[in-house]
Amino acid sequence: MGLYVNFQDELKQKTELIEKVIRKYLPKEEGFAKTMAEAMNYSMCSGGKRLRPLLLMETCRMFGGDQALAEPFMAAIEMIHTHSLIHDDLPSIDNDDYRRGRLTTHKVYGEAMGVLSGVALLNYAYETMISAFDTAKEPLRIRKALGIMAKKTGLYGMLGGQSVDVENDGKSMDKEMLDYIYRHKTSALIEAPMMAGAVLAGADEAQTAIVEKAAENIGLAFQIEDDILDVTSTSEELGKPVHSDEKNHKVTYVTLFGIEEAKAQAAGLSKEAVCLLESLNQKNEFLMELIRFLVSRRN
Repeated sequence: MGLYVNFQDELKQKTELIEKVIRKYLPKEEGFAKTMAEAMNYSMCSGGKRLRPLLLMETCRMFGGDQALAEPFMAAIEMIHTHSLIHDDLPSIDNDDYRRGRLTTHKVYGEAMGVLSGVALLNYAYETMISAFDTAKEPLRIRKALGIMAKKTGLYGMLGGQSVDVENDGKSMDKEMLDYIYRHKTSALIEAPMMAGAVLAGADEAQTAIVEKAAENIGLAFQIEDDILDVTSTSEELGKPVHSDEKNHKVTYVTLFGIEEAKAQAAGLSKEAVCLLESLNQKNEFLMELIRFLVSRRN
């Protein structure tokens, strides 16, 4: 993996730190709504790469930001991401029984609680981010970061992409529509944490725009890599069913271009993202290596 000798050790340490941050912000399992809190926490504590909070933390660090200010946003972006996974797995969408190596939320708690706990996590994410105002530090930065998170995860971001994906499920699709889905459903959820991390650290508009473009490329490359892994990997390696795209008759980069061309496009997008971030005066070698790692998750 490049020249970053201790990358895997540092990745492990940072992921463990993020786990502690996330658990600090989880809801208490008590009262009449205890089952919903349990379902929320079941999904949040099921492991995963914690990629999005990691990108937020490292982008904030690149611009010299305060990690304490970023922590509510780190927990929140994982809540938003987890909400999307819960809903993706529902019988009405992908109908998957396993996620991250164990039963999906709706298989454990039922479909109705799967829907409700997903919505609750999305709402709880914003409650968590709003708590950043309690520190009374940098309220303008917090407000701007909140705006970014809201836009990138709503109608004009993740949920908009999800709606187009569901509406066209099983239908013929060209690259333009597929890119729309990927850039909104996946890239927007990479752009949100990286832009929020930059803004919380005091990045200006020009710098934030560069981060946004780099994050868009990272998200697209990451999704293309998922397309490839769905064909080439195993359920044990991924912790979720493989050939899910084929089962659900989904158009992907692999079905449009084949595996080798999909790999080449993912590598090109990743390289461009690194170049964009390296054009900034601020440096974070771990972040650069993380981006390279994401597009070679298996090889």
